[in-house]
This record gives sequence, C-alpha cells and structure tokens, in this order.
Amino acid sequence: MANRPEAAADPVDVAVGARIRLLRKVRGLSQQALAEAAGVTFQQIQKYERGANRVSASMITRIAKTLGVPVAEMFGEASASSGAVDEVAALLAEPGALELLKAYAHLPRGVSRSALVEFVRSLRQPG
Repeated sequence: MANRPEAAADPVDVAVGARIRLLRKVRGLSQQALAEAAGVTFQQIQKYERGANRVSASMITRIAKTLGVPVAEMFGEASASSGAVDEVAALLAEPGALELLKAYAHLPRGVSRSALVEFVRSLRQPG
C-alpha cells in the first residue's frame, strides 16, 4: 500500500490520534515517554497523533494500557454525543489549550472567569 498524503488521512485515524494526544497530555506524558512504554520511537507517536500512520490493534492496546484507559476509549463512545466528544478532543489538542483549561480551573475564588473568557475572545482574529 502506498503512503497516503497527510491531507488524505482517514478521519478515524485522525480521531484516534487526537484521542491518544489528548490522553497523553492529560496524563502528563511526553511523546518520548509514551513511545518508550509502547516500544516505538517518539516520531512514530507523532505520526499516530497526527493520523498520518494507522495504529495497529496491538499498538492501540499497548498505548491504552500505558495511558490507563480501556481500548474503547481510543475510539470514543458510539453514541449521539460522540460528535461533541470529538469536537472537545480536537479543541483540547490545540497547542496550549489543555494548559489554559487547567489554569482556568485552578483560578482562585473571586477572580472573574467571565472577564478572562471575554479577554481571550477579544484576542481572536475577526472572521
């Protein structure tokens, strides 16, 4: 099978990769640490996370075990809400998003969270 360009990556492969990245970040693991535990290079983990390479069943099992989640978690729920879960996973996969959310969750009482949200919204480009 010839290599596929990244733009033509299968949406399932991209979704699985996004879940791997999200769960890895939530667990505080580097790509290198996950790669060592799974027995691959960190470059291979990068390719999995981008959806550029498909993840085999045995590798999904190793990665899930390392991340402490059931294998089914790598595919998401087969329910009507899975679209929302996929959207949240995609948003949290953005560089810095998880760190921003963690900092937001740890704001002390009395800090205006709505003012912070409005500030961040004001930074985005129009259109």
